Amino acid sequence: MTGRYGDLDYSKTTKRSVLLGIGLFLIGTLGELTIHATGAQVPGWEQTLLLDLEYLGTAITLFSPFVFGILLPLTE
Repeated sequence: MTGRYGDLDYSKTTKRSVLLGIGLFLIGTLGELTIHATGAQVPGWEQTLLLDLEYLGTAITLFSPFVFGILLPLTE
């Protein structure tokens, strides 16, 4: 029987979204560390992009367990 949100596997979706958030955070962090370690000159938009990846990764990692692990299963 499908639920209100279709046939959604909440545990798998939660795990994948947390991994996505961690991946985004790592890409942003490693990119900034590489830039600072090599002393490379990059445009401001690239630094902003890497910082945004860190913020977005942190937000996804923190909020996805609540949304896909707690909120959506309770509303079905």
